[in-house]
Amino acid sequence: MALPVDLRRCQVLGLAGTSCLALGGETAGALPARELLAPSSPQAVLGLVGVYFGLVLLTAAWVLLGRLVRGGDPPTPRALLLVLAVWAAPLLIAPPLFSRDVYSYLAQGAMVDARMDVYAHGPARLGGPLAEEVAPLWQHTGAPYGPVFLAVAAALSALTRGELPAGLIGMRCVALCGVALMAAALPRLARHSGADPAAALWLGALNPLVLLHLVAGAHNDAIMLGLLGVGLVAALGRRPVLAAVLVTLAALVKAPAALGLAAVLVLQLRSGRRPVAAVLTTAAASAATTVTATAVAGTGYGWIAALDTPVSPQNWALTSLLGRATRALLETLGSDLAPLAVPVWHALGLVVTAVALAVIWWRLRPRPVYALGLSLAAVAAFGPAIRPWYALWGLFLIAAAAPSTSVRHRTAAVAGVLALAVLPDGGPADPGRLVLAVCGGALAVVVLWQARLAASAPAVPVRTA
Repeated sequence: MALPVDLRRCQVLGLAGTSCLALGGETAGALPARELLAPSSPQAVLGLVGVYFGLVLLTAAWVLLGRLVRGGDPPTPRALLLVLAVWAAPLLIAPPLFSRDVYSYLAQGAMVDARMDVYAHGPARLGGPLAEEVAPLWQHTGAPYGPVFLAVAAALSALTRGELPAGLIGMRCVALCGVALMAAALPRLARHSGADPAAALWLGALNPLVLLHLVAGAHNDAIMLGLLGVGLVAALGRRPVLAAVLVTLAALVKAPAALGLAAVLVLQLRSGRRPVAAVLTTAAASAATTVTATAVAGTGYGWIAALDTPVSPQNWALTSLLGRATRALLETLGSDLAPLAVPVWHALGLVVTAVALAVIWWRLRPRPVYALGLSLAAVAAFGPAIRPWYALWGLFLIAAAAPSTSVRHRTAAVAGVLALAVLPDGGPADPGRLVLAVCGGALAVVVLWQARLAASAPAVPVRTA
């Protein structure tokens, strides 16, 4: 398919960005333990600079693409899907980036395949090469994921026989399936919500967070969001049983997707179905799916208790930050209440989340997809743990159902900032590496500025003899 010149430029600029990300990740990414380099080594330094150079190029391409989408002759959804495929291509062969969670997935899948209780024990119980790749923080922590994802991880473990390279490729393919479902659902959700399908794809599928964390990072949030998206499409198409099944499967990957059942229920009520029948249909389909999926996976119901998996001490969730600040203040004052500061703030965050959900659903009952997006955003914002890719929970549906351009602009700004928030190896930041990251981004800005000046310079006439 021939692309317009401006769209082709966006495609090439974004491809250059993801190519730099992939190349830089070869030395600065979340590499297997035996391949890790010292952060001060020349290769790691160059890789870190290259990753942030590419990240700024990718973000610039995404912003320029957004201008085209809002222009007088916007690209079609089909053209945008082609751009997404081109941008994602280099990341398919890159090492894991921005997180080491994919190693935890593989170790947990191997544990399920070996008939270990993955909810009672951490990867340390498995031992061996896979467990060694898991971050020390999670070595003795049970899995917080549902039986659907663990069944997929166990099947992948059996298929790859525990080989790390094959497992990484397989887990990335699983994430790509989720991204494909997201991209398929977004235009349909946008049309039902009265939004522009192209704008929904630009914000919900082509934004840097999807490429960095769902494709390059291979997070299981991709499968959760993909199943949630197609479930909502089924609900809008008046197939409530199928919708409840798909949304429940999404929740059995990661629990926040369970909020989607509220949207399924509201959409049934909007279609004229009686409340009792709608509730019974949704509850029965969800319960049957949960029981069947759990039986097939063979993991039991330990995931319910595992939802309180400890959060990282370095977590920068709002309630965690406020809790640590309060604890430090109380320790300075010599108060015995200091140990209670973080739990109290976490509990307060849950209360605020519950109130926010009640207000959102009361005010936005006529727009259940948008209400669900805001609800998931509130869960991510006020919960005790947050990572940049958690923002995609709400962003995905806000992209499809946002009522105004200003909402999309604010959501896009949040996505752009969060794209810069994590180092490519997934580890904590230090001043030296922050400086290198800033240098890489600044170099990209200089290159883009010079390219713009060169493109806008008047042509010099060629004199002939």
